[in-house]
Amino acid sequence: MTRFPAFTSSRPDPGGRGREFGTHWGAAVRANHDGYLRLFEACGAGPGKVRELAERALAATAAWAPALAEEIGGIAAGCGLEPWQVAAVNARTEILAALRAGGEGECSTAVVLGAGRSPRTVQTWDWHDHLRDAPLLWAFETDGGRRVRTFTEAGVLAKIGVNGAGLGVHFNILRHRSDHADVGVPVHLVARRILGEAATLEEATRIARSARTSASTVVTVVTLEGVRALEICPAGVGVVEAGANGIGGVLLHTNHFLDPGLARGEDLGTERPGTYARLRHLEERADGLADPDLTARAGAMTCHAPVAPVCAHPDPELPFDQRWETLAVISLDVAAGAMRVHRGRLCQVAGTTWQTF
Repeated sequence: MTRFPAFTSSRPDPGGRGREFGTHWGAAVRANHDGYLRLFEACGAGPGKVRELAERALAATAAWAPALAEEIGGIAAGCGLEPWQVAAVNARTEILAALRAGGEGECSTAVVLGAGRSPRTVQTWDWHDHLRDAPLLWAFETDGGRRVRTFTEAGVLAKIGVNGAGLGVHFNILRHRSDHADVGVPVHLVARRILGEAATLEEATRIARSARTSASTVVTVVTLEGVRALEICPAGVGVVEAGANGIGGVLLHTNHFLDPGLARGEDLGTERPGTYARLRHLEERADGLADPDLTARAGAMTCHAPVAPVCAHPDPELPFDQRWETLAVISLDVAAGAMRVHRGRLCQVAGTTWQTF
């Protein structure tokens, strides 16, 4: 089984860190940008429209977190792209929301708490199979001295990850009727700022609520003290605590809103109701998802049911923009400030396929 490439930055300053990353991973960033341009075009947006939306995202980022905009600019300088082009991959969720693109990938997340131990977590990361070579693992230290490790895509400042303060984030896409084309702060950058600055659930919640967003996502924040799902959308940020599914000490999430108020504006679940069946599958496997062995947890999560596969296999008969695949399985160890990552589908997990980062 192949492993994801990994990189450790030596520069703590945002611009320098970005330039170093862009110089080292320039080919990967450019390939990821080209892959997204292809996807955006299939969804109805040519380069001119993408540039317009990406520049809005960059302006919103600069107003909300100037250091993150500086880091995007550094990556662009290092790899020979324009800042808007790197902003486009960071804002890919926002651009797809603006285009009202359907068929987003189907990630599933499970977190099980236990007294006196680190939470047991696992999630699938499903996305378009033509972008399967985009992910990588990135370790860096912020200029404030916070250590961060993230599973992300080339050029994207963060996605799923853990920091040295004992906090981690899982990441699932959502879609809400309030999503709109006046592009705001990218949700991936909300996750990055949480990883870079937060040490508690409350700090993470404040950061999420401070951003003006235009697209939806759930960031599940995990600490030694507990877990909280932050359902982010333009209509607000919903907070879902462990036990919301009626199972004590357990927080499960797929791709629909659980907050009762925000659920009234659910958009993705109306198109892809399999998300509800996947959540029921996780609920039925809650005991297995608490197993101390990560490979056993992945096995408990695995499901190939036609209506709601937790392990996604691409259908070669579909157009590329409607195909997705489980490209990674990730678990966070917030106590150790580390992740374990499997490259490939959930049904391919074995004890020897985990990569510790």
